[in-house]
Amino acid sequence: MNSANGFFVHSQAICESEDIGRDTRIWAFAHILPGARLGSECNVCDHVFIENDVQIGHRVTLKCGVQLWDGITIEDDVFIGPNATFTNDPFPRSKVYPQEFARTVIRKGASLGANCTVLPGLTIGTNAMVGAGAVVTRSVPANAIVVGNPAKIVGYVDARPVCHEQITAAGKVAAQTETMVKGVTLHTMNKFADLRGSLSVGNFGHAIPFKPVRYFMVYDVPTEEIRGEHAHRVCHQFLVAVKGLVHVVADDGIHRQEFILDKPTQGVYLPAMTWGIQYRYSPDAILMVFASHHYDATDYIRDYDEFRILTECAGNGRP
Repeated sequence: MNSANGFFVHSQAICESEDIGRDTRIWAFAHILPGARLGSECNVCDHVFIENDVQIGHRVTLKCGVQLWDGITIEDDVFIGPNATFTNDPFPRSKVYPQEFARTVIRKGASLGANCTVLPGLTIGTNAMVGAGAVVTRSVPANAIVVGNPAKIVGYVDARPVCHEQITAAGKVAAQTETMVKGVTLHTMNKFADLRGSLSVGNFGHAIPFKPVRYFMVYDVPTEEIRGEHAHRVCHQFLVAVKGLVHVVADDGIHRQEFILDKPTQGVYLPAMTWGIQYRYSPDAILMVFASHHYDATDYIRDYDEFRILTECAGNGRP
């Protein structure tokens, strides 16, 4: 026990760094080099190796067999499972060293499963989850769940997908249905069908809760790709899958819910300051989006952590 600084080092561990936070525990056969920085209340398990240019936040868990190489930043409350593997050089050669190692960042609250591999220079987003054995070849968005080789998004944390019919009470069709996410509503448009075919119609300002000034369509999206991953400061949007199937995630900073759009008579309304994601497009999917404002690049919030800060400030009445 290093009583002077208030952290524990097992008698069979090597800790050369003096920048270790209070109540951190370093167990047998771990080795921490002098330049590494660890926050408070971390748990460094057996056979962990931490190189010099490594920054670790508070309450981080490193399970057995993890090696953290130069260029890795781990934020607070991260869990890294047994034998998770990090790399820091995209083209490694023996005795050939890059001028600077690629920076890999694991954001606050993320969890990495056992035996996963993270390629260099990537960011694992806030609260994301990487499945056991996954090979992460691209950065992972906030709250995303990724699995496989190469890792692909299969869902979002705390956003269990639901079909439109599951939202309506007792299976009845509702013109407008509230959801768990602040301001987000599901809509069922009128449908008329006869021998000549089917027609779906929605009146702007009624079935669709605003009068749009712009529309765009999204199509030919590869199955593994995601769209959205942003919020708008003032723009409202209304989404309809006019063909195929699209999963839509809506997030107000507190609640998150996932909706499956698979009929041209169904739509989802996303008010301003809603984090929106669209993914798992079917090969034939066409997503129609109506927008309340003309395109304005400054209206976009593309960083989820910034979005959370803004929603928290709004909730506290701060400008």
